[in-house]
Amino acid sequence: MCQAMSPVPAAGIFLQMTMTSSLAVRGLLWTILLPGFFAGFLPWRYFGLRNVVIDGGNPRHLLGVAAIAIGVVLLGACFLEFARRAIRTLAPVDPPVLVVQGLYRYVRNPVYLSVTLIVLGEVLLMRSMALRAYWAVWFVAVNLFVIRYEERALRRRFGRAYLRYCATVGRWLPRQPTQEHSGWNS
Repeated sequence: MCQAMSPVPAAGIFLQMTMTSSLAVRGLLWTILLPGFFAGFLPWRYFGLRNVVIDGGNPRHLLGVAAIAIGVVLLGACFLEFARRAIRTLAPVDPPVLVVQGLYRYVRNPVYLSVTLIVLGEVLLMRSMALRAYWAVWFVAVNLFVIRYEERALRRRFGRAYLRYCATVGRWLPRQPTQEHSGWNS
């Protein structure tokens, strides 16, 4: 006798695929909103980045392009790490889990660091005092946000695991991972 298959597994697979797609769209949206706005739109629209002509023989331009490229690659690695772990978003106000893998093994704020590197590369390309001031304001604002809001929220949410993580991983300067990495999420 044949038994009819339950519709639950198919519905569960559909729901999981829908949630994964939703997570990817949400993560992509935050990737566009935060870094795209601060490192892309504002410098392009208000600081004249759209007028830059890259001179391949200019070492400063080459360094600027390298900084931008490294920042974009690091940002992409962060996005992929979050997507691979099916974490809801890159949004700093929505941390569902303490992420300590990927670039987060070396530095606590790789997304902000990536944006900072991209804008620094743009500064090198343009030699604009206004863009340099913008970069400095961005970096100070991000530090204030990270220290006054994000780190406090993460300490409240993840407790000792976050404190252990902070003790071994630098906020901005990458450090070599230690043996303590395995105990961060416990």
